[in-house]
This record gives sequence, C-alpha cells and structure tokens, in this order.
Amino acid sequence: MAKFKKKTNTSNDIPTAALPDIIFMLLFFFMVTTVMRETDIMVKQQLPRATQLSKLERKSLVSYIYIGEPKKPELFGSEPKIQVNDVFVNVDDIILFVNQEKDKLSEAERDQITMSMKVDIEAKMGLVSDVQQELREANARKLLYSSIQRIDR
Repeated sequence: MAKFKKKTNTSNDIPTAALPDIIFMLLFFFMVTTVMRETDIMVKQQLPRATQLSKLERKSLVSYIYIGEPKKPELFGSEPKIQVNDVFVNVDDIILFVNQEKDKLSEAERDQITMSMKVDIEAKMGLVSDVQQELREANARKLLYSSIQRIDR
C-alpha cells in the first residue's frame, strides 16, 4: 500500500492587518478623554488653610479668578495682580470676564455659574474686596474661596 502524506497549508503568522485600526482607535480615545489644563497660573499661590471644606458637584460651571503677586516680578512688578484665563486684568475688567464666561454656558446654566477666587495668603484684602464688588455688579452671586485643608495634629 502507498503511504499518503498530509498536506498542511496552515501558517503560524499572526494577522496584523487590523493593528493600525486598533492603534488609531486608542489614540482617538485618549485624545477625546484627556483634559488639558486650561490656564497657566502666573501668580504665586499659597492658599489659606480651612477646617470645613465642601466639594463642588459640577466643575464645568466654575470660573477661576487668581489673585496674588506675579511669579515674574521683573516683567509685571511686585504688586498683587488679578489673573483670569492666562491674562492679567484690572478690577474694571471683571464684569467683562463674567459676561464672557456666562456666554459660554447655556441659557439655563447662566444663573448657576460659580466664581472661584484663588487668593494668595499674602494678598491685600482691599483688592479682594474690589473684585467682590465687581462680581456683585456683574450679577455673579455664587462666590467660592479656594483653600487647602488644614491638618490638625
């Protein structure tokens, strides 16, 4: 009798045709889900300590105002400055800033906007009071003072 040989046409290679598609899907996923920092803080920030803190529910409704001495005093001086959205502003420009931030929100969310003030511990209260007054005139009634939690030992 004759011996029959089995022909095997199977390959041990792994198919890599779909690999670029998978890579691009992962790339798009990380591009969409990654949150980039919106502003570059240009003022010194040593926040005061607090004993009672509460967490915000919707951070998308929060706009930040930074008050403190500039990090580069040779360019901007040593007096405390107000920073919003990567630029220094005067007290008179706060109303314009609030209106721009409200315009970014939908009509129903405009009354829910929260202004968060991150004030350096060494900043003078006169500047903070002026900013508060401008926020009242801009009808930004929800005001938040950012701080860090005090550790009691």
